[in-house]
Amino acid sequence: MKKFIKTLAWLLVLGLIGGGIYVFKILPTQVDAGMNVVLDHKPYKISDEAKELHASMRAADLHADTLLWKRNPAKRYTYGQTDLPRFREGNVALQVFSTVTYVPGNMNTDANKMENDQMTLLTQVQAWPPRTWNSIFERAIFQAERLHKVERFSGGDFIIAKTKSDLRDAMAKRANNHDIMVGVLATEGAHPLEGDIANLDKLYDAGFRMIGLQHFFDNKLGGSLHGVSKSGLTPFGKEVVTKIVNKGMMIDVAHSSIKTVEDVLAFTDAPMVVSHTGILSLCDHPKRNIPDRLMQQIADRGGLIGVGYWETAVCDTTPEGIAKMLIHGAKTFGVDHIALGSDFDGSVTTELDTSELAAITDALLRQGMLESNIRKVMGENQIAYFLKHLPGD
Repeated sequence: MKKFIKTLAWLLVLGLIGGGIYVFKILPTQVDAGMNVVLDHKPYKISDEAKELHASMRAADLHADTLLWKRNPAKRYTYGQTDLPRFREGNVALQVFSTVTYVPGNMNTDANKMENDQMTLLTQVQAWPPRTWNSIFERAIFQAERLHKVERFSGGDFIIAKTKSDLRDAMAKRANNHDIMVGVLATEGAHPLEGDIANLDKLYDAGFRMIGLQHFFDNKLGGSLHGVSKSGLTPFGKEVVTKIVNKGMMIDVAHSSIKTVEDVLAFTDAPMVVSHTGILSLCDHPKRNIPDRLMQQIADRGGLIGVGYWETAVCDTTPEGIAKMLIHGAKTFGVDHIALGSDFDGSVTTELDTSELAAITDALLRQGMLESNIRKVMGENQIAYFLKHLPGD
């Protein structure tokens, strides 16, 4: 009997160890790979002209959720849609890294409430610090810390731009070293403020320079496009918008309700972005894409419209379809206001990862866009926007 009990105890220990290995090592990878899918496809055929053009460009993207996942951004992976090696293979010079901090249960594009947070479990199985388990603010701070760690160990090849001079100096260095890459920190929704405007100063000190106002649910700043109320900017929202602008930060209205976008446009003339979206007049998904009249107002005041790569944004998710949306945006709102906004690693299914951006360049060439305009939508518009609107000199 003693031998049996001892054997049973060892089996229990081994089971616990095996369970722990599965939960903390295997499960996060399975979830990541299952949520951030690149559809199987044959290698894209890229013309020599497109290869040469793409290699000479500075690509940039307004939105990726790389920091949400357990992957080390500095290493190359065979799953997910981004990492620094693949960014560099795609010739990405600048990437906005957004921080997801709250995921409501049964999330959908129609009507979500800020309840049944799914992020708590994700923070735990990915072994995030306990301070992040129940604090939305700390989740944003931790993801910023992750990106700063990448910067510290990059040997100078990865730079987080907090000021105009940070970006300007990095781009000057990149002229002689194409491994140089710049990151900009952003929030996916302003709920990390946790209703306390003083937390905006803390986010600024942590390196954040772009603030998304909403994500998939209404928050204390106002209504989400996917929330219940569809309401506009609240008094607290107006207070936050004022402080964002005064601190030299930038506003992102991706996921904001139509009324919130209208209110922000009426409240401030600050140039803003829709970091990851589609254009309604080409892809009729009103639960994801806001009306063209609002896009035009954003473009008219010097803002950017970031074209995403997933189905509800562009309808056609092939490189051809993404190129068609970029060209449509350029013709509709002006080429200087169209950008890439992939939403890579944002739990979307795509037909390319970030290493394959030359396929979009190739499609743009074949669809007749001028080389000078391809350079703009693939990166120069984004770089120019941040050189103009980051704080400092």
